[in-house]
Amino acid sequence: MAVKIRLTRMGRKKKPFYRIVAANTKAPRDGKFLEIVGTYDPMQEPVVITIHQEKLQNWLDQGAQPSTTVKSLLKKAVSA
Repeated sequence: MAVKIRLTRMGRKKKPFYRIVAANTKAPRDGKFLEIVGTYDPMQEPVVITIHQEKLQNWLDQGAQPSTTVKSLLKKAVSA
């Protein structure tokens, strides 16, 4: 089973809120996931990115690949 760390959309219309999740690559975007790794709220000023480092590192050690969007969010979270 291939695992990706990616975003899943929450919130209502025109008010997005995203969870950063570890999910099977074949699962739909807002479908089943394995574990919540963090959150991303682009509507707040400044943007809020919350990452659970232990959970993220556990999935990366198991071979999970982050999506390009999640990679950029992780870089922003580390630099902030």
